[in-house]
Formats: sequence, C-alpha cells, structure tokens
Amino acid sequence: MVGTGTTRLIVLRGNSASGKSTTAAGIRDRFGRGLALVGQDNLRREVLREHDRPGAANIGLIDTVARYALDAGYHVVIEGILYADRYGDMLARLRTEHRGPTHAYYLHVPFEETLTRHAAKADLAHITEPRLRSWYRPLDLLPGAVETVVDAASSLPETVERIMRETGLADLPAREN
Repeated sequence: MVGTGTTRLIVLRGNSASGKSTTAAGIRDRFGRGLALVGQDNLRREVLREHDRPGAANIGLIDTVARYALDAGYHVVIEGILYADRYGDMLARLRTEHRGPTHAYYLHVPFEETLTRHAAKADLAHITEPRLRSWYRPLDLLPGAVETVVDAASSLPETVERIMRETGLADLPAREN
C-alpha cells in the first residue's frame, strides 16, 4: 500500500500539446506547497534520456517517484502522454495500492488542434507533422472507464478549477513549509 487515506493521486494523460503540463503546473500553483509533479517528459527525456517504448525504464521511475512522494505525505500529479498499452498496468497498480482518493483525467484535443498548438511552441518547431501524427492516438483511454475526459473546449482555468474541486484539493490546506 502507498500514501495515506488523505493523499490525492491525480493522473493527467493525453496526446502531445493537449495541456497536461500546463494544467499540472496550474494545479500546483493553485494548491501551493505539498503537491508533487511527476512529469513523464522530465523523467524520460531529461533524467534518463530515453525514447518512449514498451518496457522502458521511465515507467518504473515514474512509479517509484510517485510512490515516494505519496509516502512522504505529498499529493501527486502524474502527467504525460502515458500511452495506455505501455503505462496502463503501472497506473492500475498504483491506483489500486494508493490508500487515498485517485482521480484520472484524459485531456482530449483533436489532431488539428494538436498541430496548431505545436506550431505555437518554438521549442517544438523541429517536430514534423508526420512524426506528430505517428505519436497521436485518439482517445487512448485506460481500461475500466477510470478516466474523466476533458475536451479542448475547457479553458485552462476551467480545467484547473474542475480538477481542484473534483479531487478535493480545493478544500485541503497547503503545507506550511
């Protein structure tokens, strides 16, 4: 078992440029201290410098970091593309073993919107449309209807507010130190 009865585990999934990282940062900004962000891109690309593939080391690292933070009393937001066929088993185990409430959200953005959002990001200009298309998986939901789908019509403030409210974070105090 992992975490406590009061720690929150939140999983934010979706295709590239769906708003996962921005939403996660918005949740942490709104909540304050005591919420850990476990970003797939950071752990996979920066810490391990590995490609996203089945059985890759980042899957276990994401699990380990999330468990450590939950056991230390932090609320945890895991965010990333987190393809269902590669990360689903790890996320299911974590959800089952977490003592507190767990919530999962899939940020759904149509491919055309993904292209538009990528074009607006200078650091992603090197990613071509064919490459982006090869990554894109429409509604790559986890089995068991465990995710709430949030579509592109939801603004960032609306999405953050919704997640804060539905997870109960809005009613919990931040850490003092």
